[in-house]
Amino acid sequence: MSELTKLTIKQLHQGLKAKDFSSTELTQAFLKEIEKKDKDIGAFLTLMPESALEQAEEADRKIKKGEIDLLTGIPCAIKDNIMIKGIRCTAGSRFLEEYVSPYDATVTKKLKERGVVFLGKTNLDEFAMGSSCENSAFHPTKNPRDLSRVPGGSSGGSAAAVAADMCAFALGSDTGGSIRQPASFCGIVGLKPTYGSVSRYGLIAFASSLDQVGPMTKSTEDARIVFESLRGLDKMDSTSVETKDTEELKKIRIGVPKEYFGKGLDPEIEKSIREAIAFYEKQGAEISEVSLPHTDYALACYYIIAPSEASANLARFDGIRYGKVAEGKNLMDYYFQNRTKGFGREVKRRIILGTYTLSAGYYDAYYKKALKVRTLIKRDFEKAFEKVDVILGPTSPCLPFKIGEKTADPLSMYLADVYTVSVNLAGLPAVSLPCGTSQGLPVGMQLIAPAFKENNLFITAKIFEQKHDN
Repeated sequence: MSELTKLTIKQLHQGLKAKDFSSTELTQAFLKEIEKKDKDIGAFLTLMPESALEQAEEADRKIKKGEIDLLTGIPCAIKDNIMIKGIRCTAGSRFLEEYVSPYDATVTKKLKERGVVFLGKTNLDEFAMGSSCENSAFHPTKNPRDLSRVPGGSSGGSAAAVAADMCAFALGSDTGGSIRQPASFCGIVGLKPTYGSVSRYGLIAFASSLDQVGPMTKSTEDARIVFESLRGLDKMDSTSVETKDTEELKKIRIGVPKEYFGKGLDPEIEKSIREAIAFYEKQGAEISEVSLPHTDYALACYYIIAPSEASANLARFDGIRYGKVAEGKNLMDYYFQNRTKGFGREVKRRIILGTYTLSAGYYDAYYKKALKVRTLIKRDFEKAFEKVDVILGPTSPCLPFKIGEKTADPLSMYLADVYTVSVNLAGLPAVSLPCGTSQGLPVGMQLIAPAFKENNLFITAKIFEQKHDN
């Protein structure tokens, strides 16, 4: 039955429909994989075996009646900053160690309606702040491709669970690359949808103008299936919108940003990306160089805006409204003790940075200026998309690094997000898909499209995937 866990959503759906196996058998197969592998990988924070089997039995009843959807009976994992009613939701923090969600996030509610089976909640960098999954308050997650290396972050648990065949797909959240970078490091597909296309209701907020929920899957087609089930307007999220993207590209025009191939890019990664560009050219795609001149400022801009929003969003974690990890002599001391002991180093670092940039005298010099740069970054993309349908480049400048290699130097860790953060600042959709290996480690290629044109990504990515399937 372990062969079942290697199949894509589409293949599993066909098997369930043909009654080759049941959702209960499928769920048991995934639970066995988790039992066998997760003690070494550490992808999960909470497992739900009894509940998962109950959901699988319910899915089997539906299938028997002929009520089968593409996702009915398919087992998945959910990043532990997305709510499932009645299940612990920690966001990887000591603050929420005992917190049990009183409601469903819109995305989990939608999946429940489709008959999806939830296997458990996956590990992440605390409050989704990090690029390595080492900042979790509970344990680090390891890369299934090489256990001495990180799986990327912050959705490292979700990426590792999919890559190790411990679930058919997973949900992650992406604030500055947190779906795409771990997808690249673990050799899977990760989609960051357009800001507003998927509801954020029930996602524990990090930076509200940047956060977006998205799927992590084994194929582009699977990413499309999950995305279609998540997208849409939600009255609980005022930033969500209803869109339908039906455009079919006749001839694909691909833009290659010259700024993405400079200093700091691993030569082996560049080689894989150049080979992918050459492949597209052979397939008849029109390749042209584009310029995104404000790319150099994206990282600085992101690390002002994201911590500023985080410092406001995380003010609610004071030991009174959420969590309690310490006592205090008086109210001020109570706050101080709880926030000191409740938050990890990286979260404290970002709260301090954000509070500083929002403080009187610095707001105009930093935060306001970063917002202006954000507009310029958005305009760079708009200008590029006047002549291309998709922008292609590396997802990460480096291969998965060793566990502990960058923890002492947060700046070098932040640089791993250099190609991903500008997409969040501009609110665009992007996908990372495997495009080769170097030293036995996966290399990820990133495709970026105009807002609400996820279809451009799926069409372009599928052409490349078919090359690998043949």
